[in-house]
Amino acid sequence: MWLQQRLKGLPGLLSSSWARRLLLLLALLLVAYWALGAARARRGLGRGAEPRGAAALCLQAATGAWRAQAERGDALPLPLPEEAAGGGGGAPGPGLALAGNGFLLLDVAAGRLWVSAAGPGGGGPVLATEYPALVRLRALGGRGEARAALAALRDGAVRRVRCVQTGPGGGAGDCVTVREEVVAHRSRPHLYLQRIRIANPTERVAAFEASAPSSASSLGGRFATSLEKVEERQFLLSSGRLLLAGSPKVVLMVVAAKKLVSRVQVAPKSHFDETVLSVVYTSEPIEVSRLEETFSKLREAAKKEMLEVMQMGVEDLFQEHQQTWSDLFISGIEMRKITDSHTPSSETVNMTLYYVLSSMPAPLLDPLISGEDREKMEASLNYADHCFSGHATMHAENLWPAKLTSITQILQLSDLWKLTLQKRGCKGLVAAGVHGLMQGMVLSFGGLQFTENHLQFQADPDVLHNSYSLRGIHYNKDLINLAVLLDAEGKPFLHVSVKFQDKPVRLYACEAGCMNEPVELTSEARGHTFPVMVTQPITPLLYISTDLIHLQDLRHTLHLKAILAHEEHMAKQYPGLPFLFWFSVASLITLFHLFLFKLIYNEYCGPGAKPLFRSKV
Repeated sequence: MWLQQRLKGLPGLLSSSWARRLLLLLALLLVAYWALGAARARRGLGRGAEPRGAAALCLQAATGAWRAQAERGDALPLPLPEEAAGGGGGAPGPGLALAGNGFLLLDVAAGRLWVSAAGPGGGGPVLATEYPALVRLRALGGRGEARAALAALRDGAVRRVRCVQTGPGGGAGDCVTVREEVVAHRSRPHLYLQRIRIANPTERVAAFEASAPSSASSLGGRFATSLEKVEERQFLLSSGRLLLAGSPKVVLMVVAAKKLVSRVQVAPKSHFDETVLSVVYTSEPIEVSRLEETFSKLREAAKKEMLEVMQMGVEDLFQEHQQTWSDLFISGIEMRKITDSHTPSSETVNMTLYYVLSSMPAPLLDPLISGEDREKMEASLNYADHCFSGHATMHAENLWPAKLTSITQILQLSDLWKLTLQKRGCKGLVAAGVHGLMQGMVLSFGGLQFTENHLQFQADPDVLHNSYSLRGIHYNKDLINLAVLLDAEGKPFLHVSVKFQDKPVRLYACEAGCMNEPVELTSEARGHTFPVMVTQPITPLLYISTDLIHLQDLRHTLHLKAILAHEEHMAKQYPGLPFLFWFSVASLITLFHLFLFKLIYNEYCGPGAKPLFRSKV
């Protein structure tokens, strides 16, 4: 009866002006929530709105395998130029379409080339050039386009896909697909390649206008270009100069590039494949009086290497480059579970590794390096004594930035990494170039340090709530994988596995304090697990060495006050407020709600209760 009386008073409630306003506000909030949810649902991989039309359907089919590569950490979706500038409909990605090898850097989206003035060895200024580095294809008669770009981290390449709608139909079969792959060859520092593949499944001829590198209109008066014919092969040879700010000296640059037709036509139901090879040579900063002599040497060097690579198979060049990049990524960092906002994401870590490695030279791949220098670099790479000293860099936001949008930012980040590693005992790794820098970044991320007799893992025990793995850590000629994992209860533990590269060597490991007998590490797939123990005072969480006696003696030299399990350590670090405080708060909350309930009951249900709604008579 009480409920019926209250429901009868509902029309009286709606007659009130404040009630109508409240209902209107609730309706507006529901509409806004629905609109936001629909917008989120339309988003694809987080790079923009869900595509529509024939070109977009074609693009979805052409890039179907990219999502799986990105989820594995092997690729990084890139923003389109309009998205990177803030004009895209979706959220722009954090990366830049960069291909580099330490001597050459290619901003693929802008088609701009950067070169090192000191040659492949690095160490000199990196200069932006006005040379149009890449072939641009403009579709003739296209009705619409859709584009996507990806950085293939393990292949060291930037891949782009364009789908051009050429017919009036709405299906993907009315589109022409243009695929591009750009690489700066890792083991041939003067060479970069642009592979173009056009697939035309339609019934019409597809035509494209190509603005090739070294064309007279694109170079203007900045470069002088000539057509070279050597041994029945021809290519374009461009020469120019780069100015140094605040210096009377200049840097000379010579580019040999394969000649491409200005108009590309693809017959119906056919394909077009072309790879543009470009060889770049630069001088050190020189006086103006040495222009002719230096230009002559650079032209001869560029022509010689151009003839060499033109005689090789294109697939062999790509395979050679990809193998070198794959060897680099034997080492790396994998983020598995992140539980806080200040730990870099897997995407951020992979992006930083790719960009820093792209801007570093590879002296170990230089065939002209002396045997003594090579042995010194390899020794430093296999056992980086005293590297990395200091706390881990995992939470250093300036070393693992969430977004990089220009070549200048990437060069500054690379310089910061080199400086950080040099100051933390890793000068030998920095001197080893790209291979050493990869090792230094992996060691620094988790706080790993080589000492005279062992490798120690000295991460802060208070930040082990994140799960990650460090792979390919060089220990002599073997590779060690170390992971911080969480069990079902969220407690951290360490997992170690070894991949022997040469004849098996005995490796031993023990947890913090080394109170237990060291465990011999093997190459078993399941690896070995160690509990996270925290000592007082704080010492490394894990020790790895080839010397069993050293680890057995280590327990007597640490002079510890106590050894705690990780959960005991955390409970002491963050004991929380005392019980009496929480009991007082809970009592006050309970008393307040009891008092409030009594007031409401007396008002509406007690003797002389007032009606909840007033009905109009």
